[in-house]
Amino acid sequence: MSNADTLRQLHQDHLSNYNTQEQQAIELMGLLNKLYNEQDVQVTLFGETLDTSSVGQILALHQKVALREQGAKTIQVADTLAMVKTLAENKGLQAARIDVGQLIASDTDVQAALQAVNHEQGAMNSATDVVLYGFGRIGRILTRLLLSQASSAKGLQLKAIVVRPAKAGDLAKRASLLERDSIHGSFAGGVTVDEDNNGLIINGRFVQVIYANDPSTIDYTAYGIADALVIDNTGIWKDEDGLGKHLQSTGVKKVLLTAPAGGDIKNVVYGVNNDTVGDDTIVSAASCTTNAITPTLKVLNDEYGIENGHVETIHSFTNDQNLIDNYHKSDRRGRSAVLNMVITSTGAAKAVGKALPELSGKLTGNAIRVPTPNVSLAILNLNLKTAPESADALNAFMRKIANSHTWQSQIAYTDSTEAVSTDFVGTTHVGIVDAQATILTDNHAIVYIWYDNEVGYSTQVLRLATQMAGISYTQIPA
Repeated sequence: MSNADTLRQLHQDHLSNYNTQEQQAIELMGLLNKLYNEQDVQVTLFGETLDTSSVGQILALHQKVALREQGAKTIQVADTLAMVKTLAENKGLQAARIDVGQLIASDTDVQAALQAVNHEQGAMNSATDVVLYGFGRIGRILTRLLLSQASSAKGLQLKAIVVRPAKAGDLAKRASLLERDSIHGSFAGGVTVDEDNNGLIINGRFVQVIYANDPSTIDYTAYGIADALVIDNTGIWKDEDGLGKHLQSTGVKKVLLTAPAGGDIKNVVYGVNNDTVGDDTIVSAASCTTNAITPTLKVLNDEYGIENGHVETIHSFTNDQNLIDNYHKSDRRGRSAVLNMVITSTGAAKAVGKALPELSGKLTGNAIRVPTPNVSLAILNLNLKTAPESADALNAFMRKIANSHTWQSQIAYTDSTEAVSTDFVGTTHVGIVDAQATILTDNHAIVYIWYDNEVGYSTQVLRLATQMAGISYTQIPA
């Protein structure tokens, strides 16, 4: 066989294999949708969502994710399909989140795991009405995340968006901002304007748009909304007096703030101190930076102990800065955001102490706003009580943590020598440890953490919202 014939055969073999995987992915998508719609079962692959609308995403995710125990060996689509078929045959399985990657990697006896779950599993979760108060960067990212999933009558249901009174044409402008995003690209779905009912139809679901200046004046029940969870992403109110206005309206049960809160309101980082929420009616999801660094700080403190340290945040510019030099009430932020690196303050280090009391008073912090629109970098400069053997040992520990079922949704890990900020646009992980940048001198460690300060943070907000709504899932594996 000539070299040309060999290459031609190789091409045909690869194409045939890829076509087979495409067909498997299509079958997998159907089963995933059925499990989600009929049994409220959500399936992930090492913590990452299997997109039921994209064959390409499913194939790419399987190529990217390797078996954590065996390094180079990847999980094939056929492996995931076989596992999901087993799940679909179990009609008694309800309200569960199942990580098929972890099950395959650990050679778990799936049938035994499912039988144990079926003895304990309760009824499926009911629906919870959600209102987004504000429709800026975080509001639109939350909308994308909530409505990019397959439609369901369970779980978090986005029913309304509240914005300030505006001029004619506002609905069309809101729809356009949701559809088109200069950072995250086009919305994966359809958005149309319903002028007659003053709302948006997003992926077939009607979302009411309400215009108001004062939260306390809104009667949500007039729009068919009851016992709602309001996610306030305006940043206007940050204490109980201000946020309590939401509870004075008709139809609201709880409030979640997407910014650090003051007073006695709990600042919560999901995965770290969300067990403190209880029956609180007003809760803060802290800040994007606090969410990005606190999980890593917790595991480092648990393993090595942290004497003290400093957190420096290299943060993308935000809407509170000026495009060109102009008046601003804050120091330095009035200077052009797209032309300057701007030193500014951050409350993230202090906020860590609220979520992780054992580190209270041990960390200082500062921030530098830089001319990039998204993805930030936190530098943890830490003095440890117990020194790791080497930077490689510290990285190995963080890699193990990132691959664990407990932390895989919050902490990720990269050892690429080519990684730059745009590589992390759209990542749902809260913080990504950059192993190539880790420095260790005796007990002094410097750890770099990338984070998408929009999407990564928003996934944490929704995890906390799910808990506040009383929605719970059996985790498999536990």
